[in-house]
Amino acid sequence: MLDHAARPGLALSLASYNIHRCFGTDGRYAPERTVEVLEALDADIVGLQEVDMRLLVDGRAQLDYLAATLGMHAVDGPNIKGRRGKFGNALLTRWPVASVQRVDLTIRHFEPRGAIIAEIEIEGRPMRVVVTHLGLNPRERRHQVGRLMLALEPGGADRPTIVMGDFNEWKPTRGPLRHLDRRFGTSLRPRTFPSRLPFLPLDRIWVWPEDGLKRLAVYATPLSRITSDHLPLRADVAWDAHELPGGWRDSIPITNV
Repeated sequence: MLDHAARPGLALSLASYNIHRCFGTDGRYAPERTVEVLEALDADIVGLQEVDMRLLVDGRAQLDYLAATLGMHAVDGPNIKGRRGKFGNALLTRWPVASVQRVDLTIRHFEPRGAIIAEIEIEGRPMRVVVTHLGLNPRERRHQVGRLMLALEPGGADRPTIVMGDFNEWKPTRGPLRHLDRRFGTSLRPRTFPSRLPFLPLDRIWVWPEDGLKRLAVYATPLSRITSDHLPLRADVAWDAHELPGGWRDSIPITNV
């Protein structure tokens, strides 16, 4: 835990995790393993991808089960909707959610994709959190990043912003993620895929103001290597009061990291 008693500001922890519908690399459907990994991550805000709300756990939809078991607020961001339910992104947070925008990033002839843009209230002050999962085709990702950047233009300078997800991109500088790097700071690229022997940095977390990112690491344990085909990312974030946008500068200390 970071001690912010002498320098009030904001501290929190983040995680981004493609949970692969709670199917492990051993082929087992085991939502209890997903919960165990999320409990170990102990993050205040979690972005999830490949949440299959069509699958039930103890009579509840997968996202409802995860949120209830972890005691967190949940926001769904379905990319696919059908008679049996929904599939896509999700957000879990310890703090209340004030508003949600669901952005359609689907490109014609490709799999449906989308993003959640949520405003979370922390001690009455807003933080913007983005969770997304981009496509497999480079041209598709280029258009999706463009749409996402347009959606993020309004109201970004007056509140901290988190962008996280599975971006399916591994090119260090030439890919479309360079536009996010320019806006939110160059992302670190730890390898998260495939989980048993990761060599591709598909999952990312951006933090703005970018000086707030204190630590970013892949959570790799024997359990996390079999729980999903991706390893989760965990980030520790802390801003001093003077580093925050104007409306946040007199924020009271929060020390959840």
